Amino acid sequence: MDTDTKTVVHGTGQPQRKLADWLWRPWFAKLWWIAIPAWWVGMAVSSVVAPLESFYDSALAGFLNVLFFPMTALMVLGLGFAQQWLARRPIYGDGEGSPQFDINPDPFWSEIGTRKIGHPLPLVDMYDPRSGGLFIGNPESFQHPDRS
Repeated sequence: MDTDTKTVVHGTGQPQRKLADWLWRPWFAKLWWIAIPAWWVGMAVSSVVAPLESFYDSALAGFLNVLFFPMTALMVLGLGFAQQWLARRPIYGDGEGSPQFDINPDPFWSEIGTRKIGHPLPLVDMYDPRSGGLFIGNPESFQHPDRS
């Protein structure tokens, strides 16, 4: 294993490539990074050379401006690094199989398929006791008949 370009990811034993390996090592990355300054130098020269000016004013050149924008190359070439970096992180829980939080973020989600059209969630239904302070039978509710 080449120690100067790869480090071992803890727990997996697989080598992890550095960001520079994704941004510069592939042949197409080198070609792209070399073409970017060539494109922008050509655009600067187009202000004095008429045939280049007509090309750089075209719609195709507008699309190529996006292709040869350095941030576009950085995002596209860095995508492989981001995927590898996210793949080595646990998707759920602490990585050992246990969840980090044992809460139900939406206790009424299971009722989505059983409710009829036009019926609100119990959370906002003033006739449902599960709606808390909104429930009409709650003495603290503003809709309670005995509230003065």
